[in-house]
Amino acid sequence: MEENKKNRDELEIDLGRLLRALLSRAWMIAIVSVLCAVLTVIGTILFVTPKYESAAMFYVNNNNLSFGDTSVSIDSGDLSTSRNLVDSYIVILNTRATLMDVIDYAGVSYSYKELQGMISAKAVNETEIFRVVVNSPDPQEAEKIANAIAYILPKRISTIIDGTSAKVVDAAVVPSSPSSPSYVKNTVIGFLIGFLFVVAVIVLRTILDVVIRTADDVTQSCPHPILAEVPDMNAHSKGSSYYGYGSSRSGKKKGKYATGSQPEKPALMGPSISFAASESYKLLRTKLQFSFADENDCHVIGLSSALSGEGKSLSAVNLAFTLSQLNKKVLLVDCDMRRPTLAEKLGILKYPGLSSYLTRQCAFEELLQPCKFDGSENAFHVITAGHNPPNPVELLSSDRMKNALDIMRKAFDYVILDLPPVGEVTDAMAVAKKTDGMLLVVRQNYCNRIAVNSLVRQFEFVGARILGLVYNCASEDGGVYGKKY
Repeated sequence: MEENKKNRDELEIDLGRLLRALLSRAWMIAIVSVLCAVLTVIGTILFVTPKYESAAMFYVNNNNLSFGDTSVSIDSGDLSTSRNLVDSYIVILNTRATLMDVIDYAGVSYSYKELQGMISAKAVNETEIFRVVVNSPDPQEAEKIANAIAYILPKRISTIIDGTSAKVVDAAVVPSSPSSPSYVKNTVIGFLIGFLFVVAVIVLRTILDVVIRTADDVTQSCPHPILAEVPDMNAHSKGSSYYGYGSSRSGKKKGKYATGSQPEKPALMGPSISFAASESYKLLRTKLQFSFADENDCHVIGLSSALSGEGKSLSAVNLAFTLSQLNKKVLLVDCDMRRPTLAEKLGILKYPGLSSYLTRQCAFEELLQPCKFDGSENAFHVITAGHNPPNPVELLSSDRMKNALDIMRKAFDYVILDLPPVGEVTDAMAVAKKTDGMLLVVRQNYCNRIAVNSLVRQFEFVGARILGLVYNCASEDGGVYGKKY
């Protein structure tokens, strides 16, 4: 148990989820990659000056060397000594005196530093041959400078190092095509940059996006099963007070996630809901019956959620109605005494309510109100929240609340408690341990995995029995990553 809790403390990176996100955006990856490749080619053509490369090759003649009064005998087979000698020749080539002679001989108007930046030299495959390469935007100029080096460098070397020389193996020629830039190479680089950039953005967004997008996101956030997936019964009602938490008489939302204006009342409750939604609640009813097999005659079921606006109250109403269709005596209780919604949703009297009974202002029988939808033969009873007390947690934790639940158990087959969201207040925690089981409502593209994780852990902490989850407002596409809602 402790290990499971520890594992849920950290959100795992789901490779399958990352792969699905990448595959769903494969078209974007392809378009951006090709676009970057095209832009790279265009930028190369417009802004990169072509460079031409001309080279001359020299052979190191290393017999007897004389440095001043010192004479050294060199074995021509000593490759290490040859490489050192090549390095010495390259140093001589890059001296200011040598390069100034090259500038004068070639008749070019470069400074010593500029010409030095145009020249590169290195040994060929660690042999006694070294190659001097000149890069220039003018192919004729590149050839002229390279041949000037071929003329100046051997003379310069012979005046500095006695007993050796550098002989020209291959003279420079005018290059027929530019050596840089490479359009193929730049195109591949541009494509890879675009590809890696888009993949990185998608992966980062997927990792940082903790919003519940699919049913798999729910099951990865907690160990409890999804008992029903309720489709979005009215796509245009998202953010309305029917899914919301605490709408006022003026129709303005007071909930944390309130958006938009009050729409006309959609068919979200009772017998008029869609066939798919009706079947989802019937499936939930069936699974609950199996959950309570061979237990008490009456079952008290609490409904809560992590955040406000997840459709918890609607789920409670529809569950109560679905259970009543089995000719069961069902009681629906609004335990949210801070922001009650059932009275307004069902069009019944707000007072007296649960708070009135818990503060000894009325008898229990005065709380019960029948609720029957048009076109339905079945009815269930409702207890509203009543007046807003200053101490709802204390009232819900009191012995009188326990006594009220005992009375409910004797009079009804099912008692459905509409509890506040755990992410808003802690009232639900006081009642959860008195129930026979808890249903947790999670809304797609609204709640997040961190909130679900916290929701489950808080109810487990107080010892409540979690029956499972109701996955609410499930879209047909499964909430593909990146879709706007």
